[in-house]
Amino acid sequence: MFSVGDKIVHPMHGAGYVDSVVVKDVSGEKVEYYVMKISDGRIVVMIPVGACDAVGVRQVVSTGVANDVMEYFNTECENMTDNWNRRYRENMVRLKSGDLMQVAVVVKGLLERDMVKGLSTGERKMLHSAKQILVSELVMALDSTEEEIEARILKSIAH
Repeated sequence: MFSVGDKIVHPMHGAGYVDSVVVKDVSGEKVEYYVMKISDGRIVVMIPVGACDAVGVRQVVSTGVANDVMEYFNTECENMTDNWNRRYRENMVRLKSGDLMQVAVVVKGLLERDMVKGLSTGERKMLHSAKQILVSELVMALDSTEEEIEARILKSIAH
């Protein structure tokens, strides 16, 4: 169970914090929800308290894990399949896993592919979403800014 103020991550929306806990009447039943504000403050997500495990909501990673993820961008590229349909499905599974390193694999792979061959519209949207999820958590874990994190990632990819 999370408390108000806890930094948490929703696998498909990114990192934020628990703003409040509310009770809503759903079909005559009282259901407790976390009200999560995503780090940019413009998006609010309501998550049923009892569904957090099933959804994959978790605490923000430690500074050590965040640094490991940033270091991953300095490693050699892992080849993604050339079949765009298969690549898209594999990347979607990685994103839905909620694992920050898997999200980093998607971001790195798509950024590198974009530099070499370009991306389809679907993969460009996926890259945008994955980058938002990744950066939002790294900002919270490393107490940094979006601009600093993105610049570090792009600098690592460019080498």
